[in-house]
Amino acid sequence: MLEDKNENLPDAEGNLESQPTPENTEETTVTPEAEVENVTESEVATETQNTEEVETEAEEVIAQEATEPSEITEETEEVVAETQDAVEESEQTIEEHQEAVNEVHENVAEDAEDESASERHVIPVLDYHSMTMDDLVIELEKLVQNEKVQAIKEHVDGIKTEFNLKFNEVLEQRKEEFLAEGGNIIDFHFNLPVKGKFNVAYNAYRTKRSDYYKSLEKDLNANLEKRLSLIEELKGLLNVEENINTTYKHFKQIQEEWRNAGSIPKTQYNNVWRTYHHHVERFYDFLHLNRDLRDLDFKHNYAEKQKIVARAEELSQEEDIIHAFRELQNLHRIWKEDIGPVAKELREDIWNQFSAATKLIHDRRQEYFKNIDKIYEQNLVVKEEIIEKIKEISGGTYNVHNQWQNKIKEIEKLREAFFNAGKVPLKVNEGTWAKFKQAVREFNANKNAFYKSLKKEQQENLAKKLALIELAESLKDNDDWSATTPQMKKVQADWKKIGHVPKKISDKVWKQFKNACNHYFDKLHAQKNKANEGELEALEKKQTFLDAMEAFELSGDTKQDIETIKEKIAEWKTIGRVPYNKKNIDNKFNKVIDGLFKKLNIDKQESELIKYSNRLDNLDADKINSERIFIRRKIDDISGEIRQLENNLQFFSNSSSNSPMLKKVHQDIEKHKRALDTWKAKLQQLRSL
Repeated sequence: MLEDKNENLPDAEGNLESQPTPENTEETTVTPEAEVENVTESEVATETQNTEEVETEAEEVIAQEATEPSEITEETEEVVAETQDAVEESEQTIEEHQEAVNEVHENVAEDAEDESASERHVIPVLDYHSMTMDDLVIELEKLVQNEKVQAIKEHVDGIKTEFNLKFNEVLEQRKEEFLAEGGNIIDFHFNLPVKGKFNVAYNAYRTKRSDYYKSLEKDLNANLEKRLSLIEELKGLLNVEENINTTYKHFKQIQEEWRNAGSIPKTQYNNVWRTYHHHVERFYDFLHLNRDLRDLDFKHNYAEKQKIVARAEELSQEEDIIHAFRELQNLHRIWKEDIGPVAKELREDIWNQFSAATKLIHDRRQEYFKNIDKIYEQNLVVKEEIIEKIKEISGGTYNVHNQWQNKIKEIEKLREAFFNAGKVPLKVNEGTWAKFKQAVREFNANKNAFYKSLKKEQQENLAKKLALIELAESLKDNDDWSATTPQMKKVQADWKKIGHVPKKISDKVWKQFKNACNHYFDKLHAQKNKANEGELEALEKKQTFLDAMEAFELSGDTKQDIETIKEKIAEWKTIGRVPYNKKNIDNKFNKVIDGLFKKLNIDKQESELIKYSNRLDNLDADKINSERIFIRRKIDDISGEIRQLENNLQFFSNSSSNSPMLKKVHQDIEKHKRALDTWKAKLQQLRSL
């Protein structure tokens, strides 16, 4: 708290009465309640008598002024008005300064129980709102282990509030999901490992805090007894008969012991200090017997207070206003408790300097918190925008799982942005948090409703898949490959068309279905592999035969070579089928045959029909039917081309027979007729099969 500007010191010729001055008389005047145990009856009687004398004199002056005639001129009225304005302005300035001083005063009083208030370091308050539950627990454990328990209350309270908000949100969400799945609220149980860790850390804090305050209470009471005994010792200095220098040394010793006596209970702080201060002033009054000692002390006190004023003025320019305010509190404590009065003519001036510096720091601190409020307001705007975005997403319609998963990710990003947006004004903090939770809760309700209907659909899908499993298992041992294989393939295709089943049973039904299908197709492949043994042998023979054909040379006798080629083709056909993935070897053989026919001097149509006959042997029933359709379409197309060309001849009725265009038309007609004969011959070969 602050020392009163009126330090109640008399001048050299003054008496023992304490004369009040304008500054903070409420603090310097010792009330009967404060002094009932420490001030003697004679002292109170003396002070009362002196007060009555002053009041009597004041009444006489007033009465005298009332009997004198007064002439109020306009000039006088103006002077009075100006004086009144000056007084009001002065009073306003005093009130503003006093407001700043009182705030420091209150903060110093709060620190009365904390011996380390003047030496404590500032522990930064983090943005707990943006931290996860795990991070909050880690920070709480670190504070409890590494910091003084009396210095972390604000931090622990902030961590506890944010942790409970986040935990309750998760709890409500899990509860809604549990009820959405058809659970009974009586059976709902939920806990997180991080909650247990938080409880352990918080209980450690409470235990440590309880132990601290028990020890502190004991120390404070002991310090109180010590200070009360010093007051009694100080009162006794006025009644001893000894050399004044010896008494003065005794007084300085009491002052030193007072400074080192330690903190006392906050409820006793003001009364004990007022009592001590009252008797210090009475002792200085007593010192008028030795002006030198008193003036020397005044000079020392004045020098110390000048240092405090200088430091306060430096603090008024410091950038870290929070640190400056804390140090200012300590300066006020030193001013009040550690430094005694100064000469009466210097008191008001030195106090006004200190008060002015105090007000500067106070105003800067108020401006700082005003700016903080602006930042909080901006954070509020951001959070309200996030809430609106969540509401917009909650009101959307999403019909498939992937859409919901994307929206869930968007909501998670918005939640993280909400927590990272920073603090909002305290008056709207709970309301903003409630709106945020409600918006998220609405989204979760819609999400749960969707997945509840999805689970119903999944149960229906499960029933369909179980039916397919039953069918697959009934077919898996069937050896009628041609009839069963299409059925098994259809079962697999139907399985793919069915949607998801409940996740907890998904793997089980898939494994059961896959085993049934694999069992059948493994048997089918084993049978095919057995049949493939002959195909592999045929492949090896055809490869050898193909190598020989690639080295074959014609004899030059066309008829003989044609017969030889036909024999080679017939021999190739007798080798048999090759594996399906190796059927390309037949195409290689056909290319070799085509090359040989090109070397022969035979009719092109004959060559084409021989080669076509070779290819027909590689066609199965389905491909023969497709080939027949293809050839008929080809015959129809060529016949149409011939008719069109024959119709075109009518345009050349007046043309010479040597006309190039006419010759070209006749050539095209002959070409198409030869091609038509070839395709008709191919169709005849196809029919013979």
